[in-house]
Amino acid sequence: MKTVVIHGQNHKGSSYHLGEIVAQHIAAPEEITEIFLPRDLNHFCLGCYQCLQAEEKCPFYEEKKVIMDAVKEADVLVFTTPTYCMRASASMKAFIDLTFVNWMPHRPQPSMFNKKAVVISTAAGAGAKSAIKDITTCLSYWGVSYIKTLGASVAATNWNEIAPKTKEKITKKAEKIAAQVCTQKVRVNLKTRFIFQLMKLSGNDSSKMGTVLQTDYLYWKENGWFNGKKPY
Repeated sequence: MKTVVIHGQNHKGSSYHLGEIVAQHIAAPEEITEIFLPRDLNHFCLGCYQCLQAEEKCPFYEEKKVIMDAVKEADVLVFTTPTYCMRASASMKAFIDLTFVNWMPHRPQPSMFNKKAVVISTAAGAGAKSAIKDITTCLSYWGVSYIKTLGASVAATNWNEIAPKTKEKITKKAEKIAAQVCTQKVRVNLKTRFIFQLMKLSGNDSSKMGTVLQTDYLYWKENGWFNGKKPY
């Protein structure tokens, strides 16, 4: 299965290594594409709203397009992030902000509803669950229903410092998740269906929309989503 791994850091720490374990148990090396943030997208959203008019108007469109084209073609998405201040890394949050135009209230990509995702975060202490939630929220609004998570407190600042028993435990968890991803089918859950239907109801009256949101309305209309068609 084509797998894209998006790392929320440039260094190769414990979150990175768990992501590698998952990816390598899912796909062959030639099927894996790795993205490192901030190396491959070193920008914060400017709040200019240009993407709501047209995605290519984003000042960082070309760099973002490389990543999102890989994401669209992938069967599995693996996200890794260290836990910084009880949350995902700043570079991961910046990526989430820069892709908000693909959330269901705006212009979701139909392919997202059929993807599988794994979200991984490690922390020296607490906070991994909160860091994971930052990413799973984004994935849910992209339309991804199948999401596996792995959060761990490793009591270390790098992979080599982790106690052997802890490393063995989290490695087995990563391998188990990878096996599930390989065998389980994607089923669009009630949460995704509910959000989609809610966005459909709120977006079907173009008279209430400003000029910028007209692009969203036309996108939904062209996909036939106001007339009973669904991306899942």
